[in-house]
Amino acid sequence: MDINFNKNEDQNKLLVSELRKRLADVKLGGGKNRIEKQHQLGKMSARERIEYLLDDKSNSIEIGAFAGDNMYKEHGGCPSAGVVVKIGFIKGRQCIVVANDATVKAGAWFPITAKKNLRAQEIAIENRLPIIYLVDSAGVYLPMQDEIFPDKEHFGRIFRNNAIISSMGIVQISAIMGSCVAGGAYLPVMSDEALIVDKTGSIFLAGSYLVKAAIGEDIDNETLGGAVTHSEISGVTDYKAKDDKDALDTIKNLIDKLGLPSNAGFNRIKSAKPAENQEDIYGILPGSRTEQYDMLEIIKRLVDNSEFQQYKEGYGKTILTGYARIDGWAVGIVANQRKVVKTSKGEMRFGGVIYSDSADKATRFIANCNQKKIPLVFLQDVTGFMVGSKSEHGGIIKDGAKMVNAVSNSVVPKFTVIIGNSYGAGNYAMCGKAYDPRLIFAWPSAELAVMSGNSAAKVLLQIEKASLKKKGEKITPEKEAELYDEIKRRYDRQISPYYAAAHLWTDAIIDPLDTRKWISMGIEAADHAPIDKKFNMGVLQV
Repeated sequence: MDINFNKNEDQNKLLVSELRKRLADVKLGGGKNRIEKQHQLGKMSARERIEYLLDDKSNSIEIGAFAGDNMYKEHGGCPSAGVVVKIGFIKGRQCIVVANDATVKAGAWFPITAKKNLRAQEIAIENRLPIIYLVDSAGVYLPMQDEIFPDKEHFGRIFRNNAIISSMGIVQISAIMGSCVAGGAYLPVMSDEALIVDKTGSIFLAGSYLVKAAIGEDIDNETLGGAVTHSEISGVTDYKAKDDKDALDTIKNLIDKLGLPSNAGFNRIKSAKPAENQEDIYGILPGSRTEQYDMLEIIKRLVDNSEFQQYKEGYGKTILTGYARIDGWAVGIVANQRKVVKTSKGEMRFGGVIYSDSADKATRFIANCNQKKIPLVFLQDVTGFMVGSKSEHGGIIKDGAKMVNAVSNSVVPKFTVIIGNSYGAGNYAMCGKAYDPRLIFAWPSAELAVMSGNSAAKVLLQIEKASLKKKGEKITPEKEAELYDEIKRRYDRQISPYYAAAHLWTDAIIDPLDTRKWISMGIEAADHAPIDKKFNMGVLQV
């Protein structure tokens, strides 16, 4: 191993170590004291509930763990958006579980909470996965009601989706394990079956204080909307549980009786580990986003037996395309080649840049995978499309548009891994969040932005200098350097993978060694949803 490999390895392992530390902090939710308070009330925490419900906590993936990270500081923060979402197995059946975290503002809904819940429902709809709601929430966070209540993608969309999910025949089960008030009361009632925990669960449109203020009636919350009321009088709930574990055991029993799902029929054989050492990824991936490396070496450490059948290997070399298996699943891989390559004409091509021929190759390959019903995996480390007169005269816009069209109209499930750079239109062409990947996740080395920090800082610096000069201010070299550093620091914060994850532009930040697990879990989920559309690129087909 050379010295660069060792340096890369050290840096990437430090990034993974930081990831683990930040995940550990996030998993505490509102803090140890509030978790202990839950226990004193006879309640499990959101994460404890999910862990008890799933067959094997290690055989699961968490969606949006960093949602809300460093947001709403003026309101005390909102770790994991106040809700925990995991895909895992209950009695051998793959499900998605959504659990309100009552240690974070009593489980109240912030704007990012609504966005994360909608993402969970989107995953359930796309993959036809049973969805389990573990409800323990005070409802909308009132100080921010204008940002969560009335718009299309706000709180009300949750209940609209409940109806849509039900009409699709996707199983929804809710357990009322704490508060469930006002508009939030519709979620469990719009599920197929609802459980309520005695003494700790309650559900009503208005609590006792509001009832007193509105109509003058004196009544306590338990009589108003507790387990006995709704299990024996109103009939709102279907099952009464004596405690959290009893409720979760009931859910297990209900899931255990589900009929077998239809499936899409994606090709899978017995899994095999990569022949190359997976941990070499840490040493291969450079510490700097500007350095070159061979993406093929990364692929060999992600796919079964390290076998990758390249498609059009000698053409459009700045994108690698080909067939492989990941955990036994057949996949088509579209990856940005990150080293300088030479064409058959002797021309040198920059790594990470999409040229006309590479866009053309990717378009054809995506069409082939749709024809063969093979899921697509995009490995992003892209700085964008090639610019300049030669590229423009060669029709780069047309070829780029064809690639974007193919990605947009693809009917097989798509999975996107952001390894390094994810800049500008390259993010779009390589199946960024706007192009409906079933899962999109990043390595700690990822950067998402319109352009790199250096490039953006230089552009923004010129704008700032022009503005100051108009005001008559003199720009000294020292002042210019100070402005540049300030702009770059601000921009670098926004291109961090944690900033993207906080805003749910990605579903997760993961250790590179977990990539195979995430893709495999994603394809297994997607296999629940038969493909009922045909691939068609419209006018660009010709």
